[in-house]
Amino acid sequence: MDIVSKEITIGAEGFSDINNITDRVTKFAEESGFSEGIIHVFPIGSTASISTIEFEPALVQDMKDKLEEFAPHDQTTRHGETWGDDNGFSHMRATMMGPGITVPLHEGEPVLGTWQQVVILNHDNKSRDRRIFLQVIGK
Repeated sequence: MDIVSKEITIGAEGFSDINNITDRVTKFAEESGFSEGIIHVFPIGSTASISTIEFEPALVQDMKDKLEEFAPHDQTTRHGETWGDDNGFSHMRATMMGPGITVPLHEGEPVLGTWQQVVILNHDNKSRDRRIFLQVIGK
């Protein structure tokens, strides 16, 4: 078994903006040269999540609406009162979704369903460049 790692960056809007990174993950898997293993995808920062979704506009908006119901962006939080950054909701969303995912690698390809894409969600209250750490463990 060997390990290959890479950091990528993607520009993202705030308030749980969802961006499809499947092509970047697939390209990294191909570049690794491994045929079997696992790919771990991890956001660097405490206000982002990695997940999978059928990346189509209606479902993306449904997801954003549910996250807003779960942790409204305008809800007062102790974190916001302490630090003055008003992004307590973003930390709660990221914590509840979890930070990263692991995707199987089989025959050189990430194992994903037909309508399953890998996405990053920027829960923060501002646009930012999100750093994502990719790692393949395989052979």
